Amino acid sequence: MVSFTVLLAVLATLFGGYDAMTVIGLEHDGAERIRAAADVSVLAGAAVDGEQCDRLSTGPVRRISGSTAQTGHTGFLTSGALRQGRQITPLSSPGKDIASYEVTPGLLRLIRGHGYAAAVARYGQVADNVDASGVWVSTQLAEDFGLRIGSRFETNRGTVTVSGVFAWPNDGRDTRISYALVVPVSATGTFDECWAEQWPVSGKTTDLMYSTAIVGNESKDSLAGIVQLNKSFDSRYDATAAYRERNSRIAAVVSCVAGMLLGVVSVRRRRLEFAGALHAGERRGPQLLGIMLETVAWAALGGALSAGILLVYCARWGLSDTAALWLAAIRAPGSAVFGAVSAALIAGATIRESQLFRYFKDR
Repeated sequence: MVSFTVLLAVLATLFGGYDAMTVIGLEHDGAERIRAAADVSVLAGAAVDGEQCDRLSTGPVRRISGSTAQTGHTGFLTSGALRQGRQITPLSSPGKDIASYEVTPGLLRLIRGHGYAAAVARYGQVADNVDASGVWVSTQLAEDFGLRIGSRFETNRGTVTVSGVFAWPNDGRDTRISYALVVPVSATGTFDECWAEQWPVSGKTTDLMYSTAIVGNESKDSLAGIVQLNKSFDSRYDATAAYRERNSRIAAVVSCVAGMLLGVVSVRRRRLEFAGALHAGERRGPQLLGIMLETVAWAALGGALSAGILLVYCARWGLSDTAALWLAAIRAPGSAVFGAVSAALIAGATIRESQLFRYFKDR
């Protein structure tokens, strides 16, 4: 029975590992999109209510589906508004103008989340909360002018303090703030754009961004549209659909079939022994019970070995929820154990005492 235990463990680990590897690949794809701000949508082409835009990520929304209405969160992680500011000239380089953008507290949190962690170690440590008392600059701008968090930056508009430094790489995302001063302002008033981050991205949720547009000139409002902040990624990406339609979703079914084959072989190779026992007077019920217990013993051991290996793999390579990933992966060894036991019982039930002589001749 040791050989069957090893075979089941190997097969279940291969099928379960294939499914886990596929899901981990989807996790990496999602993580890459999040790092590159591909999950951020931008409403542009219309005047935006800054307070309404900031509230997208905090306020409830009433969704109506059919004849029922449900109240829940909007689905946005962070959101905020942006508008063009004045051109600023550093006193240290009079011939070089720098663009500035005024952003609401919500958008400052979005920018911080997508480019702050990589910059904080080099340019200074601050508390976890977003400091809106001064301007924020990109790492490239900080590098060119020797700025750090807490530095005083002298410009033709006065002296400002650098409250934060964020990384904004050129990976396909909108590069306007990659070399600009980001100035935190109150959300009160009108802005040019509304940015909102969500995960996973949903078209129905994205449409809620239109509620931040200020109703006014129809010709201008008709130009309003929602675009992806980072256009180098497929805007039609659906994380949920990718998971549900992955090729490895049938791994548990294939593993069950493999377990059934092992269960049948384990019984059929001993059919002469079982037929002889029936001829000697053993009843069918106790015999099937014995087959089931023996099969459970070696199949469960193989399944446990496979589950242990898959746990180590998921813990080592998984990006987020190890438990959820492992629970998905162990469907393969679980299915293999079920298939082996059920097939062994069916194969045992087909053995007849009347076929004892034929079994003997075949052997």
